[in-house]
Amino acid sequence: MSSAIPVIPALPLQQHLPTASPLAYGCMGLGGGWDRQPWSDADVDHAQAAVEAAMEIGVTLFDHADIYTFGKAESVFGALFKRQPSLRDRLVLQSKCGIRFADDEGPKRYDLSGGYIVEAVEASLQRLGTERLDILLLHRPDPLMQPDEIAEAFQRLRAAGKVAHFGVSNMNAGQMAWLGRALAQPLVVNQLELGLGHLEPLDAATCFNDRQAGARPGALAWAGTMEHCQQHGIQLQAWSALARGRFSGDTAQDPADEAARALVRQLAQRHEVSTEGILLAWLMKHPARIQPVIGSANPDRIRACGDALRVQLSRGEWYALYEAARGAPLP
Repeated sequence: MSSAIPVIPALPLQQHLPTASPLAYGCMGLGGGWDRQPWSDADVDHAQAAVEAAMEIGVTLFDHADIYTFGKAESVFGALFKRQPSLRDRLVLQSKCGIRFADDEGPKRYDLSGGYIVEAVEASLQRLGTERLDILLLHRPDPLMQPDEIAEAFQRLRAAGKVAHFGVSNMNAGQMAWLGRALAQPLVVNQLELGLGHLEPLDAATCFNDRQAGARPGALAWAGTMEHCQQHGIQLQAWSALARGRFSGDTAQDPADEAARALVRQLAQRHEVSTEGILLAWLMKHPARIQPVIGSANPDRIRACGDALRVQLSRGEWYALYEAARGAPLP
């Protein structure tokens, strides 16, 4: 049983934004469905309940993307700012750009051309009803991206006061280094899929060279990524940190997950916290000081995530969860 509230180490991001919180809230579930139906006042009420629950557990960083619910997530957040004008200055606002849906010009694609980055930010600011983003992330690597062109777009946005800091999402160490060589300011965030449901970035450091030990085929692509972020003070954010309920939900899914699900429940009882708290505490124990992004729009589940701030897993518990989620012992 946890007898004291653990000390949460400072985040790398806090050197740039001191008000950044150990947990972040992901707004992908706001704004209604993934359709072209207009958002409603009920969607704003839903967003307000989620934001209030997140702020109750100390969350100050709210993560958006221009594509979330086809822009409606940003729009309902903008409506929420109109309801509560003081809210904007109480939080760290982050959004992403670079994914384009199919249109007359082509199929779904990634676009990190300088002109599109600027255009996308302008549209996000309009939907959000604000003059600035605290952080802009490039959502996915674009095979056609040119670092010098991206750097120029970043400089334009920063000089205009529209974006304060920049980062990336879903990029590995080589991509970050290649992009970073052209930038006048450091990247401050890299947001990856990471957690018990997606172990490749960790397997890259432990067992990528031992396929028989259960390393995922994609692990090698992430070699050095977590170490690069730690070396350069880049905040690692973990999306799908709760693995969409695979290990904490009430309903069993893949039978292969049952050992990890059972261990998560056991540790939750031992530490007298929620299963969500165990999943996020597992991420936060890593020396990279990972910032989990809570994706649920359920206020009760959001509040349950706050338990992660008051539990410190032992090294043995951490490795037991890692092994159970991998489904095989380490080599």
